[in-house]
Amino acid sequence: MKLKNKFNQIVDCDEKDIIIFENGIFGFENLKKFVVIPIEENEKFKMLQSTENDSIGIVIVSPFDFKKQYEINLSDEYIEKLKIKEEREVLVYTTVTLNSDIDKITTNLKAPIIINVCNNLAMQIIMDSDKYKIKEPLFKE
Repeated sequence: MKLKNKFNQIVDCDEKDIIIFENGIFGFENLKKFVVIPIEENEKFKMLQSTENDSIGIVIVSPFDFKKQYEINLSDEYIEKLKIKEEREVLVYTTVTLNSDIDKITTNLKAPIIINVCNNLAMQIIMDSDKYKIKEPLFKE
């Protein structure tokens, strides 16, 4: 299927690549279907692109690429909702807030996006810990 992304580029994606957020994403609760699209200029960044509204695309990263000690403990409730059977079924991303000043680019480590790659069910959760910030600088000196 052809999809127009946030930058008016046409992207090829397959129906099987659509990720379902039953509760949407914080701020976009009405949007349920997204795809993860690589950003060509930088392989660490990806775009979580809505298939329902082509003007909605959220830059995401794997938090483990920037914070090696990042940890998530999913509750039994989340594991059940996402139908996770094994740890290897899970991908974790965090949203990115861009800025023209590289020192002001942040990622939300407090509210990661969890994707079960086996069934494409996903959700954004809020971690009940003060260990991580909503606006964690992505690039530190």
